[in-house]
Amino acid sequence: MSLCYMARQSLAEGNLMRTVIFDLDGTLADTSGDLIAAANSCFRALGHGDLLDPMADAETAFHGGRAMLRLGFARLGTSDPEAAIDREFPNLLAHYEAAIDTHTTLYPGAMEAVGRLRAAGCAVAICTNKPEALAELLLTRLGVRQDFGALIGADTLPVRKPDPAPFFAAVDGVGGARDRALLIGDTATDRETSRAAGVPSILVTFGPAGHSVATLDPEALLHHFDGLDDLVGRLLP
Repeated sequence: MSLCYMARQSLAEGNLMRTVIFDLDGTLADTSGDLIAAANSCFRALGHGDLLDPMADAETAFHGGRAMLRLGFARLGTSDPEAAIDREFPNLLAHYEAAIDTHTTLYPGAMEAVGRLRAAGCAVAICTNKPEALAELLLTRLGVRQDFGALIGADTLPVRKPDPAPFFAAVDGVGGARDRALLIGDTATDRETSRAAGVPSILVTFGPAGHSVATLDPEALLHHFDGLDDLVGRLLP
């Protein structure tokens, strides 16, 4: 068999490979407790006490550090919140890195589902708006980094989700085909990313937003990771 033929076969097979890209926070893992704790550490250092509630404000946590700070400063009635957010954001990241896996847990069945996808020949990767180094640290602490072929974070590229470039970088990073890929997430950002990339999206309903994510009109809803195989099979036959 010639090397040229083998190369053509490899390319053809690669173009058929299905690729599943996961968001991290609120999709694979419930990170809200540690995120809220990091924001509250900032507010305590400023003498305000805990301004965010780990349960009631969990959905805000999944919109990122700046969203949490913005909510807290809004409750204080801060006159120039964006300047305060810019000052405190590095502190929030430092607090979060120091206690990144105190409360965080993987959602039930998440890694079992990832294992089944890999066994079925799918490539899997992560595309998150968490800074890359923090995502690497968290996944390593959780013992699952090796299960994902690529990781694209908020600062890996000059742009972040909902720009489609990070999604495409994750697909390319595992040798997948962009037209044989989908995104699993939990927020409007993930839905907008999939639309911009022209790929299907699956939104989970077990996060703080619950079934309200149905209003974002994803191609599918995931109620438990036990059902992921069927959804991927339907959307990427």
